[in-house]
Amino acid sequence: MRLRRQTQGATNQAEMPFLDHLDELRTRLIRALLALLVGMVIGLVAVTQLDVLGIVQRPIADLLPGEALNYSSVTTPFITILKLGFIVGLIAAFPYLAWQAWGFLSPALYESERRFAIPAIASGTILFIAGISMAYFLVLPLGLRILLNFFTFDQLNPVIMINEYLTFAVRLILAFGLIFELPVALVFLSLLGIVTPEGLAKYRRHAIVVMAVVSAFLTPADPYTMLAMMLPMMFLYEVSVIMTRVLRRRREERAAEGTSGEGSSV
Repeated sequence: MRLRRQTQGATNQAEMPFLDHLDELRTRLIRALLALLVGMVIGLVAVTQLDVLGIVQRPIADLLPGEALNYSSVTTPFITILKLGFIVGLIAAFPYLAWQAWGFLSPALYESERRFAIPAIASGTILFIAGISMAYFLVLPLGLRILLNFFTFDQLNPVIMINEYLTFAVRLILAFGLIFELPVALVFLSLLGIVTPEGLAKYRRHAIVVMAVVSAFLTPADPYTMLAMMLPMMFLYEVSVIMTRVLRRRREERAAEGTSGEGSSV
């Protein structure tokens, strides 16, 4: 029964012309870009009407002598508003972007596996929010405190520019949001047959090395922020291994039920 479904699925994929795949990809990309534009408009309204800049600089405000960031160009305030609007828009549009990505990739799955769409998107959104929340409320404030306390204000007076701080903070926050998507990504790759639970367990040590490199690249490379990113990645990796095993066991049970039902009908 399983073999028959695989053959039928492969035939349907083969019958779909390559140009149709490109047309589908173009449609999904256009929708994603439109969603980003709408999200950016919402973000710009939020930035101008709400104190988004105050929220962003709150983790560092208490660590500065004047409790304010600096800028050296007359265009910096306008560019800062655009950057913040884009970031807020990206976060707001994330569920729809995930839905478009799923819509493009889901034809490679069986009908019984496509029902994971809503749980996967909901889980991905929750994990993304959890990642950026952890970075904003925990990792960023303590990381800044460690980095700015290497010297006292009597020795060095920090003059931190808004552009530099915004780049640093946004990169760290979005990086945490993305790495928290690891279980969703690995489960989806498992559904496609690209990875297996045995493969994930076998190459665990290699994955840890990759996590260490990624953490060092995405963080200031101080021990605290590096471990703060690496440890959740290791935990989420183990969760992914467990989830892929559970999903494969369920697929095997459904395949066995289908085979037994087909045999009894004969």
